[in-house]
Amino acid sequence: MRKAALAAFLILLSLLTLSPAQAEKLSLQPLIDEALKNNHEVLNLSAKTAAYRHRIPQVKSLPDPMFMFGYQNEGWEKFTYGEAQDAQFMFSLSQTFPFAGKLPLKGEMASQEAEAVEADLQTARQRTVEKVRSLYYDLFLSHKSIEIILDTTALFSRIEEAALSRYSSGKGLQEEVLMAQTEKYILLEKEEMLRQRVQTLEAMLNATLGRDVNAPLGIPEEPPLPPYAFALGELISLAEANSPDIQASAKMIASAETRVKLAEREYYPDITVTGNVMARKNFDDMWSLTAAINLPIFYRTKQREGVKEAEAMLSLARHDLDGKRSMIASSIRENYAMIKTAERLMELYRKGIITKFYQDLDLALSGYITGRVEELTVINRVKSIIEYENMYWIQAVEKVKAMARVEALTGRALKGDLKNE
Repeated sequence: MRKAALAAFLILLSLLTLSPAQAEKLSLQPLIDEALKNNHEVLNLSAKTAAYRHRIPQVKSLPDPMFMFGYQNEGWEKFTYGEAQDAQFMFSLSQTFPFAGKLPLKGEMASQEAEAVEADLQTARQRTVEKVRSLYYDLFLSHKSIEIILDTTALFSRIEEAALSRYSSGKGLQEEVLMAQTEKYILLEKEEMLRQRVQTLEAMLNATLGRDVNAPLGIPEEPPLPPYAFALGELISLAEANSPDIQASAKMIASAETRVKLAEREYYPDITVTGNVMARKNFDDMWSLTAAINLPIFYRTKQREGVKEAEAMLSLARHDLDGKRSMIASSIRENYAMIKTAERLMELYRKGIITKFYQDLDLALSGYITGRVEELTVINRVKSIIEYENMYWIQAVEKVKAMARVEALTGRALKGDLKNE
């Protein structure tokens, strides 16, 4: 009896030690909004995108003009300015003009690279949403498992009461009472391990939100679980059209194509125009205007190799896009299969196995009270209920997590088109 009282006290204590924050409901959408605002990866890529945008006007601008000034003296013996005709101060201003089309191509390439980085930012945002949802539902599952344990403890209490009744009437053994109490202690152990997992998941979720890891969090709300209405082919088409990963790779291909065009323009020389003024004291000032061009005479080892390098980078970008398309399609197929499998298993657990186990438990408990069924049979029924209740919610969480991954892969997580909510 003392052991039974101790078990009841420990269960009551575990309920009383729930913090106020844990008793509050935790909504998903505010967490997503907070993560998109404060997540460090998103903030880093936002800054990177801004940096790439600022690069565009720089590469489209002309090179800086060069100003030169100096003095020319005649002879070594004395300062001859004003006495000798060739003694003079010299000033020149030069400006290099790249060959026609080079600057627009550089601007186009920088713009495409900035768009690729912006697509990477969208990928990070999608990934952050998926991670928040995954952690949120894992946290929900841990709390749900604790709830199942607390609910099932009442079933073991019924078995314990029946064992005590049988023992006090001389129909049962003390070992039966101890067996029921032991199962309650085992549940307390599992509950404590789950509470530790709750703390770990809360720290991970807080880190994703950009919060202090010890910030309090409430209990996540139960996810909506309607049938998933999208077809596999539709999801793959959505990914082709909207995936930020695919868009980023497409922008990198466009940038690589522009780089090839720019490398081909390097065969043509740039022109540098220089204006000179020679100031003389007692003589007329002199001026000159010159133009200089670079001679790409080493084109075999420089310009031509530059074109080949750009073409190789273009091939790399195209292969990267093909690889991402294949990987995304494969991931969508995998997650779609997980969604459908989870739906079938959930229906099997809820409408079949769990219902039958509860019916069987009532019969077994009645049989144990009357002495027709062994206590171990009743305990096994309760343990099976715990197992399949957990399996049901594990599959439910796997479904919504797979849905979150599909949304991220299709580029629709931020638009809410696939949430089925």
